[in-house]
Amino acid sequence: MILHTVNKSPYSSQCLSDCLNRVSAGDKVILIEDGVYGATIATDALPSLHSFIQRLLASQVGFYTLRPDAEARGLEAISEQSAFKLLSDHEFVDLVVEANKVLNWY
Repeated sequence: MILHTVNKSPYSSQCLSDCLNRVSAGDKVILIEDGVYGATIATDALPSLHSFIQRLLASQVGFYTLRPDAEARGLEAISEQSAFKLLSDHEFVDLVVEANKVLNWY
């Protein structure tokens, strides 16, 4: 399993789009720092990314948002309503340990 970390907002960067084009079945994607704004795509102006994420969910790609980063930006409620599961710092470390490789998208 590859863990993909995305730290840039999809509203100012192509990082999330580039990441999504590279993920494979069984991989996991976690949004950190300003990347947590990607959890808002279900309700905002990026419907094409939202539909792409929905297709990837069907192929067993896991999507996560780092809770402290979402909370710092007032997005914890949005994250809870999206495809992205909120993770604590401890759970993030567990994902890193579980992964065969970590790819950072920045």
